[in-house]
Amino acid sequence: MAYTAIIIITLISGVIGTGLGGLIGAILKRESNKVVSLLLSFAAGIMLAVVCFDLMSEPINMMKEGSLPSYTPLIVVAAVIVGYGVVYLLNFAIDKHTNHEVKHIDENHPTTADDLDELIHADHFESHKKTNSNLFVAGLVMMSAIALHNLPEGMVIGASYAITPDIISNLFSSSGFIMAMVIGLHNIPEGMAVSVPLISGGMSKTKAVALTAISGLPTVVGALIGYALGGINEIMLTLSLGFASGAMLYVVFGELLPESILMWKSKLPALSLFIGLLAGFLLVMF
Repeated sequence: MAYTAIIIITLISGVIGTGLGGLIGAILKRESNKVVSLLLSFAAGIMLAVVCFDLMSEPINMMKEGSLPSYTPLIVVAAVIVGYGVVYLLNFAIDKHTNHEVKHIDENHPTTADDLDELIHADHFESHKKTNSNLFVAGLVMMSAIALHNLPEGMVIGASYAITPDIISNLFSSSGFIMAMVIGLHNIPEGMAVSVPLISGGMSKTKAVALTAISGLPTVVGALIGYALGGINEIMLTLSLGFASGAMLYVVFGELLPESILMWKSKLPALSLFIGLLAGFLLVMF
């Protein structure tokens, strides 16, 4: 029953969240950078609160209760470093295809968000078949990258539910549910980033939204892995929580915050982060 509940929650967070972003991208075909910037920084704040005030602190509380050894903080730090490093290496391997600062449409024309918008709305866009093809490939690469990202993100949800005493009774009031909803929120702009180039490259809106939603499926797999590992024993739970925390910290500091600041060079994203941090703290405490 617990596994079924986790599958349903992560399907909503991963598949529906990403698919909703793809649908929004298909309808609007562009997004407000300011709104997305605030959305990303707010999600980053909530993630940071859940990681610091819940996931990383749980093993310490278990140590104080006597169920874990005194060197538990070192285990947590090591696991966080491994989780951060794994996601960093994953991003390093795919950044050359997805980073907006890297040239992948024209050797003399870097593909920024503004460039993509100009290509989509330019009057002569239909006559540039080569550009269409490049946009289509860029969309497929972005879809694959997001699918890979969703695996460790799913582990965060699973590891969070692993520390919940009674999942069924606390399904909608635990840190796992909070993290699932935040990751689902975070998946919306990611889904938009996938569907827009796919549609601009010639794919039908229906197929583009469907493929975008499918890229969220690894979230379910990651959640099941995180929950299974966390349920073995206290040490495995500590390692699972630490790894998941490291993965999320990279997502916050390596992706969400830099992207939100690049999208809107203002002090408001920092304020949105602060509000998200406080909101996350209240959600964890209550």
